[in-house]
Amino acid sequence: MTAKLIITGFMATGKSSVGHLVARRLGWQFADTDLVVVTLAGKSVPEIFALHGESYFRALEREAIATLTSARRHCPQCGNPLPSVISTGGGALLDEQNCSVLKRAGTVVCLTARPQTIAVRVGSSAARRPKLTEGGQPLEQRIRSLMAERAGAYARADVTIDTSDLAPEEVAERVIDAFAQQEQSRCKAFA
Repeated sequence: MTAKLIITGFMATGKSSVGHLVARRLGWQFADTDLVVVTLAGKSVPEIFALHGESYFRALEREAIATLTSARRHCPQCGNPLPSVISTGGGALLDEQNCSVLKRAGTVVCLTARPQTIAVRVGSSAARRPKLTEGGQPLEQRIRSLMAERAGAYARADVTIDTSDLAPEEVAERVIDAFAQQEQSRCKAFA
């Protein structure tokens, strides 16, 4: 199986920006499940939620994750499977099938941040984030509620990194270090 580094976690914790940095530093391919879903649907994430609902979005997300975690991409020179960095949407691990597929595919790193930090990072884009507009709660309270709902799913990650007080470059370094340690542990387990 080829190495996959999966970056997940709550919205605005840096999954996409850190994923790009990590992939660039490792010289690996990068994929974002939300972008794959948008391509599959031909609509933005808010449009998918508004027109088709969350269950449709989650079905597309499951399809995207299954595709990205399969080892279909191969090096044109040596034929070996190519490693990759995959960034998932914030709710991807809530689905048992997604969680199982992602855990089998590689190391799952969950990025987190304090609710206040997330509220600041989300800022004016909160209205474009379907899960934040549900329930009519004040932003920080809604963030806390969603984080509490997802805590069990996020706890299944191999590693958790708090991004609250870190620059994206620092988070990327921590992700790479954590991945290296996890992969070393996996190799020892099979020795």
